[in-house]
Amino acid sequence: MSRYATLTLFFLAVFLQAGAYGLTFLLPDLFATFHADERLVGKMLGITAIATVTIVYYAGHVADVIGRLSSLSIACFLIALSLGLFGAADGNMFQLTIAAILLGLGWGLTYALCPVVLTRLITTDQGVRYFTMLSIFVMAGFGLSPVMAYIMFKFGLGVADAFYTTAALCTISAILFWTLINSIKTHARNDAPEPPSRLTRENIIRILKSPARLPVTMVAIGAAVFAGLNNFQTVFAAERGLDFATYFLAYTLTVVVLRALLAAFKGGSNPYKTIAKLQYIMAASVILFIMMGNSVSLYIIVAILFGLGYGASYPILVAMAAADADAKLVPQTLQLFALTYFIGLFGFPLLAGFMIATWGSLSVLILTAIMATTEATIALYRATQR
Repeated sequence: MSRYATLTLFFLAVFLQAGAYGLTFLLPDLFATFHADERLVGKMLGITAIATVTIVYYAGHVADVIGRLSSLSIACFLIALSLGLFGAADGNMFQLTIAAILLGLGWGLTYALCPVVLTRLITTDQGVRYFTMLSIFVMAGFGLSPVMAYIMFKFGLGVADAFYTTAALCTISAILFWTLINSIKTHARNDAPEPPSRLTRENIIRILKSPARLPVTMVAIGAAVFAGLNNFQTVFAAERGLDFATYFLAYTLTVVVLRALLAAFKGGSNPYKTIAKLQYIMAASVILFIMMGNSVSLYIIVAILFGLGYGASYPILVAMAAADADAKLVPQTLQLFALTYFIGLFGFPLLAGFMIATWGSLSVLILTAIMATTEATIALYRATQR
């Protein structure tokens, strides 16, 4: 298999499994079929967060024992099983809990190890370009799976059917990762044996003492912002009489097109200043969403602005995490980056679900706007220290 074919199949596998997280945006709709509210959604995602953080910490240990691609393949099978259990749960708490755990284990492994595998196929100066491409395929999977589900609803299928379909796609992803094991070894840019991947307490301390501590911290805040606006978007849209598919389609197209256009962009002479500008746009989009009412045109503008702010800043931030890391700790730094990302991504909905059920959706949106402004300000402060 050629290097081009290897990269193509790798990114295809990433895209197919990424749809699993996009389906979590529909958990409020799925849970509504058995009369559960946002608090239960938040609790299940909280369980997912615990499983995710745990497995991300041990992802390197697992990869060192069975191999990175084998780990990715198994992870995708776990995600497929999780989605199938969610679709068939019908309110069974034990089944929902197992599904939440499996989702966290599978998604944590894939998100932690995919960037590490990619670093074997690229040179250092290709980092921003290929991390951007990776994020394009991840975000396309995120955003298009709710749109796929919306189309399925229009044809009379139920929300559970969307979970079964995505489970099948994740199974295909698992097979693709397995078939790439030998090819990725063949096309590795570095012929030396893979360095140990495991994340230890000592490594974490070293990372947090390095310049990489800032992007590792910022990504947790940004992930919470992403979750705050997206995880309950179906609820926000229903309250305003809007179609959630409009938001996800506009957001996804913005991110994919923008990241494709900026694939060779390395953040300019001061990447943190670029990140700050983009994240202030992200904060502005959340504030606009709070104020816009039920305007469809403003809804699309919110999605585009959020796609511009979050979507363009994230790949620069992950590239800065790799660039700021100790050369011997790049795999571990990327795993810690993923770990803190998931703390925000799956941990914040636990708080958000409680807030929506107790005080209404506006409380979550206000907190999300504050976090977005905070992250942008941190980036601006770092930019002035360079």
